[in-house]
Amino acid sequence: MGAGRTEVARALVGADHKSAGVIKIHGEEVSISNPADAVAAGVGYLSEDRKRYGLLLDQDVSANLALSSLGKFSSAIGFINARAILKAAERQVASLRIKTPSIRQTVQNLSGGNQQKVVIGKWLTRDCDVLIFDEPTRGIDVGAKEEIYDLLEKLTAAGKSIIMISSELPEILRLSNRIAVMCEGRVTSILTADEATPEVVMHFATLRQPEGLGDVAESDLADSERARKPSRNAEEDGGKR
Repeated sequence: MGAGRTEVARALVGADHKSAGVIKIHGEEVSISNPADAVAAGVGYLSEDRKRYGLLLDQDVSANLALSSLGKFSSAIGFINARAILKAAERQVASLRIKTPSIRQTVQNLSGGNQQKVVIGKWLTRDCDVLIFDEPTRGIDVGAKEEIYDLLEKLTAAGKSIIMISSELPEILRLSNRIAVMCEGRVTSILTADEATPEVVMHFATLRQPEGLGDVAESDLADSERARKPSRNAEEDGGKR
């Protein structure tokens, strides 16, 4: 926390202004200056604060599931097709196994895990290609976490790309193909799943930039720090870190 992870995600979806860099999807550069641009480009963002930014708590499940896709449920003159929304909501409730008495249930009365599934379902209704999950299992119980993990793996198997931001190292190591580690607003290394261990990740997560170093190209920084990467076995150097 505090490394700049959420700020990067918000810049990617246009919620915050980016001062430099480009965004590419499927190898093509895209212009994203606000969240509407991100949605149009097929990028969905699941905020770490789902109750504040991801849900309308006083609305029912069906309304929340349709929240990011109202355009496709509306006529040219703005009338909402309520029947189509209900059918889409029923499909997502069944597919995601959202535990709710009905799709008319108010979202604030669902458990944390099921609220998170509703947020996920909102973006699946939109059929986004890229999903950014910021702390996807925060505030939910162990059983619900396993369901979320299973769901994330199914989404990637179905061809979705997921950027997951997490403070829980075990879930990062369990789910990730690549891990971008940040410290104080900069990327300190990008690791493959085979390279990543708790010791290695924590080394780069606490790798502060020396004073006077200035800006360093990300690729050069990653290459230089790989050479300084600590041993995979803590016992090889007497357990010193």
